[in-house]
Amino acid sequence: MLLAMDVGNTNTVLGLYRLANDAANPATGPELVSNWRITTPSSKQTSDEFGILLRNLFSLKGLEIGVVDGIAISSVVPPLDSTLRQVCELYFHIKPVFIEPGVKTGIPVLTDNPAELGADRIVNCVAAFERFGGPCIVVDMGTATTFDVLSKKGEFLGGAIAPGLGISADALFSRAARLPRIDIKKPAKVIGTGTVDNIQIGLYYGYIGLVDGILERMIAEMGPETKTVATGGLARLIAGGSKYIGAVDEMLTLTGLRLIYERNLDKHRKRGA
Repeated sequence: MLLAMDVGNTNTVLGLYRLANDAANPATGPELVSNWRITTPSSKQTSDEFGILLRNLFSLKGLEIGVVDGIAISSVVPPLDSTLRQVCELYFHIKPVFIEPGVKTGIPVLTDNPAELGADRIVNCVAAFERFGGPCIVVDMGTATTFDVLSKKGEFLGGAIAPGLGISADALFSRAARLPRIDIKKPAKVIGTGTVDNIQIGLYYGYIGLVDGILERMIAEMGPETKTVATGGLARLIAGGSKYIGAVDEMLTLTGLRLIYERNLDKHRKRGA
């Protein structure tokens, strides 16, 4: 099975896939067997601490880490990369596939400096083009919110980066001592009568305005046939109020990791290679 790891600045999402035509289940399509969302380990954590955490997560779902025979990793936290490699080699006895230059993705990157493009963004684009075709815009709502634009032919044209909803809220709370920290959710009304619902309205509808404002301008440039898909921890919340988000796929990054791994299968799938 394949273990896909999407390592973000705040959260790490893990997915365990049974690949198509798996030896134990021939003639079947790929299947997401299990998934987890955890806080991204700090750079102070050791490979043993992270390895034990992974083993416990598997154990809680009645799985053995020995079922894993391939690992694909998308990381936007470079200080963790060496720890992740050690975990893969010590606990899974596998050399992981990192999404980095040299890995075949099938997505030409037409930006000024393709090497600076985050691994998660190209992974999302691989999955979005496979599912929706082009032109397409991917909105990934994490620590930052990224907008990634694919052409009709599946080329990465560029995008935009905005502060995420969570850090926008943190900035407000840290600079305004009298404002309470609140749970970010859809408010019951649009004209607030108390401090808590005033903040919820500002954050929720303000962020929808940000997302829709950028999407409106990108769609105007790309054409009305442009598809849009949102992913990330807050995607479903914001998509519920958006005029332009057409689909939500919370597993988009994991799907992209699986697709890239399969495209590089002959090169990398070798236990202990």
